[in-house]
Amino acid sequence: MTPLGREPEINGSNAFAVAPKRMADGQTWLVSNSHQPYEGNVAWYEAVVHSGEGLNMAGALFPGSPFVLLGHNANLGWTNTVNSPDLIDVYKLELDGSGDKYRFDGKWKPLEQKRVWLPVKFGPFTLPVARTLYRSVHGPVIKNDKGAFAIRYAGMDQAKMLEQYYKIGKARDWAEWTAAMSLGGVPATNFIYADKTGRVAFLYYALFPDRQPGFVWNKPLEGNTSKNLWTRAVPFDRIPKIVDPASGFVTNANNTPYLSAGPGSELDPADYSPLLGIEQRITNRGIRGVELMAADASITPAELLAIKFDTGYSKRSYVGPWIASILALDLRAEPELAKAQAMLAQWDWTSDGKGSADALAELLARDANIANYTRKPLPDPKGALAIAVTRLQDNFGRIDVPLGEIQRLRRGTIDLPMDGGTDTLRATSRWDKATPKGRGRVMHGDSFIMLVTWDKAGRVQSRSIQPYGAATNRPASPHYTDQMKLFVNKQFKPVHFDRAALLANAKRAYRVN
Repeated sequence: MTPLGREPEINGSNAFAVAPKRMADGQTWLVSNSHQPYEGNVAWYEAVVHSGEGLNMAGALFPGSPFVLLGHNANLGWTNTVNSPDLIDVYKLELDGSGDKYRFDGKWKPLEQKRVWLPVKFGPFTLPVARTLYRSVHGPVIKNDKGAFAIRYAGMDQAKMLEQYYKIGKARDWAEWTAAMSLGGVPATNFIYADKTGRVAFLYYALFPDRQPGFVWNKPLEGNTSKNLWTRAVPFDRIPKIVDPASGFVTNANNTPYLSAGPGSELDPADYSPLLGIEQRITNRGIRGVELMAADASITPAELLAIKFDTGYSKRSYVGPWIASILALDLRAEPELAKAQAMLAQWDWTSDGKGSADALAELLARDANIANYTRKPLPDPKGALAIAVTRLQDNFGRIDVPLGEIQRLRRGTIDLPMDGGTDTLRATSRWDKATPKGRGRVMHGDSFIMLVTWDKAGRVQSRSIQPYGAATNRPASPHYTDQMKLFVNKQFKPVHFDRAALLANAKRAYRVN
């Protein structure tokens, strides 16, 4: 049972769903705040879709997707945050002398084999290279110098994801939406849901292997028996979920599902089998989100946006002991590091760009964030401080550099300072390291943000913003950079979801045959 691996600097997303009883305006709110790369194949593309078949959605998708992947229709909406339950199991196979058969339930079975030709680049040339693919009853097989290992994961050999997204987009209420979610096509992601009736929900959604007790699932399993071979995913009714919590809100920021709704409304770990492989990771964003939401019994729209754009680090998160370890260093013999340490001691625990220690603290927080995501020990505090000081001194000649000097939103001729942090709710989680003069160009973090509300009469409205503009890869377009100032200033533009409003605000109409 092995965890899914991801690059720690590009993990992220925040989401909030707030019921009318918790909002001062009496409306239902859904805040979608996915964190994706700002450019490339998985940068968000915003769309409003109306079809004669009942598919009426506003939201965002990746180029090539046939459906909006997160957003809303007239009745309901959802957004996603990345989760990382343990969904993969590894089986060590016992091969015969030929290496072409494996033992299973007392018999020798032939390894399935398929010859493929892979195009491989060698300098300016692309040449076909032959490889043999193997498969056992467990799944795909990898052969190496340690033996043959089969990989098994829930959801393999099925293609229901498109059907599931199609049906949840067409759903008119909670019953239809959950029926579509029961299809089991999406391998793993959290869903945060809200609808016009005021219902809010959090689903720690995944195709969990329906494992049997009695086996050590977090190590390679014996591949010679069917006793440890699970054959289905855990049914939808057994996945962790919070529906209409007493707190009136749900939130998630890539943290364990056991911190998603505030005191008195959280899931109880004792209710869920350890065989589900539910993650225990706590992010700073997760802690801050619950802290801020739980502290406000009647949240105004302005207060909700202030929470979403919060730049603070909680001393209850991993950042607390990390900064404490740096402040505890004896640096009397190293005056430059001691100066930085003294400045860090005055830090206000935010990356709002206003404090003299924000840039230094942010460089250090990035080191801690990587360790937290990969579940490794925090790095050497003295070494990390020395690296951060050297970077600031070499590039700026000082250590009290304004955060906006080192952290920029830049595209084309537009170059703007950004606040926020690597693991704050205002996320700037990855910088381009190849920028001149030490400036970091934000490449990942807060990306497509959408605010969706349903008023007391059930009418939907939404606003959104992109880091750059709607023209994701066309520099000649006026929409290549036209949202950048709004994005930096935490402002939004209206989403013209109603067809009449859409046509009234259209700049150009065209038809593709």
